[in-house]
Amino acid sequence: MLKAPIVIVVIFVLLTAHSFRAHAQDSKVGTWGIATVVLPGDSSHKWGGYSELQVRTNGPFSQFQYYEAKAGVSYDINKDFTALLGTGTYHTYDFADLGSGPNTNEFRLWEQMTVNQFLYRLKFEHRYRIEQRWVNGGYRNRFRYRLNMFVPLNNTKIIAKTWFISVFDEVFFNNKAPNFERNRISAALGYQFDSSWIAQAGWINQRNYTATQSSGKNNILLMVMYRINRKGAGQREHVPTTTD
Repeated sequence: MLKAPIVIVVIFVLLTAHSFRAHAQDSKVGTWGIATVVLPGDSSHKWGGYSELQVRTNGPFSQFQYYEAKAGVSYDINKDFTALLGTGTYHTYDFADLGSGPNTNEFRLWEQMTVNQFLYRLKFEHRYRIEQRWVNGGYRNRFRYRLNMFVPLNNTKIIAKTWFISVFDEVFFNNKAPNFERNRISAALGYQFDSSWIAQAGWINQRNYTATQSSGKNNILLMVMYRINRKGAGQREHVPTTTD
């Protein structure tokens, strides 16, 4: 049962290692790799948490330029409302000159509320987030909203041995002009192997906005999630969401 998830993890590690091969030219397509461990709440346990590592490259599986590591503590208000307090560290590099170290260092705290809606085969996640960011020593605020939709293909619920489609759009705002900072949109195909292992592969586009211009980039998305199941936990359907 664990053979397929183990293969996915090995592939993720190999791709991450390969990404450190840097080349001078820019690329129109990058790669986002995401590995997440989640301890969800349930009807018997209100408290949960998660940890996550992301690696991003400028080119397809090459030209490493970014990583982030983060974790958080969650509390289930009820089965559809979850509050979370998170923190993370974020570092951006010049892929052509990795030896000079990161050119952007960020530490972040955030508070968020997630609201789930289950409409038969359609599963919706609304996520509201407020961030406190320290970027290269300067302080910034940011506000985010994400609408994520999941559609199981061979079951009515996303359970073991289920293929599903995941589509989301997220908008980013700050309290300084220009207030609209970023838009992130993604579409992916996912598979839940069992009650713990989930994988997704697809596309993600991120477009950034400044006062004078906008710039965007397409990326290959690869995601592996491991969900910790507690003994005696109450049964509940969980959406296989990427935490960030």
